[in-house]
Amino acid sequence: MANAFYTRKPEWLKIKLPHGEKLAHVCGNLNGRALHSICTSGLCPNRGECWSNGTATFMIGGDTCTRNCRFCNVTTGRPKPLDPNEIERVVDSICDLGLKHAVITSVDRDDLPDYGAAHWASMVRRLHERCPGVTVETLIPDFNGRLDLLDMVIDEHPNVISHNLETVRRLTPDVRCHATYDCSLSIIAHIASRGIRTKSGIMLGLGETPEEIYQTMDDLRAVGCEVMTIGQYLQPTENHYEVREYVHPDQFEHYRLVALEKGFRYVESAPLVRSSYHAERHVL
Repeated sequence: MANAFYTRKPEWLKIKLPHGEKLAHVCGNLNGRALHSICTSGLCPNRGECWSNGTATFMIGGDTCTRNCRFCNVTTGRPKPLDPNEIERVVDSICDLGLKHAVITSVDRDDLPDYGAAHWASMVRRLHERCPGVTVETLIPDFNGRLDLLDMVIDEHPNVISHNLETVRRLTPDVRCHATYDCSLSIIAHIASRGIRTKSGIMLGLGETPEEIYQTMDDLRAVGCEVMTIGQYLQPTENHYEVREYVHPDQFEHYRLVALEKGFRYVESAPLVRSSYHAERHVL
């Protein structure tokens, strides 16, 4: 089979280029403060819509990840030391943009003794202090399964904590780097046990079967996950994991209805859905 990176994408995956005054304002704000956003580094197709609606996703811990997941477009390598001024710059940006809801994510920092947990906790604490009206979602790494480090983030009371499974159990070793399916489930279970709203997401088109998707839904519900996002995997470059299928929008809608029947509170399921899509709705 020809590499899907060169295969013509179906009509439903054609993306309108974002534009507008609000978009330009957000871009200028991020660039002016030398901040990183997964919206751009992850090539998110919805960044124009989200930014125009007063939501943005900031990436802390720098722009270089210590892991090399085969689906991800974020730069991998040896990260620089943590920037002590990064948190204040992020909060300045959130305040200046007048955001209603902020999503914070990060690169993996396996080079740090606490995997970046203290930096994470400081980020949420400072955001609550300076922008008390802004709701917060933290899209966190697995902290190598260290629940004591996870508690450092939980103790700062973000409104939503998200941690993505990314794919079904069978494909996890091929798609993700170092992370395991069961470790991710244990992270989500612990968040739920602490009374914080939990969220997770998967990508389709990696070679999974419908039965595996249903099982993943069941696994997430079994550990207390309340919100699920389901989107189409798009191969960033020819060197990344190959797309095996472009899933039709009707099938995404079917999965959305099944997930709701299984008890999820909110489900975002469509080809262009990403982890932070409509994130502001998942707080309520």
